[in-house]
Formats: sequence, structure tokens, C-alpha cells
Amino acid sequence: MAAVRKAAEAGGAARAAAPAARFDLPEVDDFTRPYWAAAAEGRLLLRRCRAAGCGAVHHYPREFCPSCWSEDVGWEPATGRATLYTWSVVHRNDLPPFGGRVPYVAAVVDLAEGPRMMTEVTDCPEARLRIGMPLTLHFRTERPAAAGPDGGGPGPAPDGGFAIPVFRPAG
Repeated sequence: MAAVRKAAEAGGAARAAAPAARFDLPEVDDFTRPYWAAAAEGRLLLRRCRAAGCGAVHHYPREFCPSCWSEDVGWEPATGRATLYTWSVVHRNDLPPFGGRVPYVAAVVDLAEGPRMMTEVTDCPEARLRIGMPLTLHFRTERPAAAGPDGGGPGPAPDGGFAIPVFRPAG
């Protein structure tokens, strides 16, 4: 029994030394790499269907049009304008690193181009939030724990991090 306890304590110490798992960073693959590279440059990309008679714009990025199922879709820049559709103020979240950010505003916004996007609203007191309020895009930079002070992480930003699209009140 003492050996089991000692092994558990050693494992606990090893876990404490390891960086906490992150649940807020994307896994970049060949398809999403243009999206995250543009975000690192301060641009939000959307997908637009190029099939005759469709032209639907969608977000989150997919390799096909969710309206007509065409695979003839391409990247295009968004204006960065949106309106608040709905929100929830999160006061508790035990997943790292969200616990250090509470309270925060999880939101769904209507992009000017048409699609809805799950995001976060920043720089706005809860009492000022209103459905339909105009918002503007900005980016929050997140660096994985694996990225050292000089970068070297897995993200497309020059410092090895990720630029995450979020919104704030316009004007």
C-alpha cells in the first residue's frame, strides 16, 4: 500500500510540473492554415461558395458549402463588422485557461457578410451588452505553454502563438 501511495505522489508531482492542457487553442491543419495565418495578420477569412446560383458565405471554415454541398468554395476577407445576436456571461469555467479569464462574455454574432460566429465580446461591461449592438473585430493573442519567450510554438503567428478573433463594441 505504501508503494502505491508513493507512486501516486510521484505521479502527482510529475503532473504538477507539466504544463496544463489548453482547451482554447486550435489544431491547425493544411485546410485551416490559411485561416489562422490570416488571423495572425489581423484578418478574418470566411468561405464563399462559387457554385452557380449559390454564393453562400459560411463560417466556421469547411471544405464544402453547407447550403448546396458544392466543393467549389474559396477564402475571402471579412469586413470585421458584426452585430451581437446573443451572449452569456461565464462566471465559472474549470477548463484551463478559462478559469483565469472569468468572468468573460461568450457570444454569438451576426457577421456583416451573413453567417453567425461563436466568439467572445471584450472591452464591454455586462450592463452595456444589447442584442443588435454593433461590434468590431479585433484579435486576442494566445501563446501555447510550449512556446518559449522567443516563440517556437505550433501557431502560425511569428511568436508561435495564435491570434483568436474576438469582438468589442464598435466606435
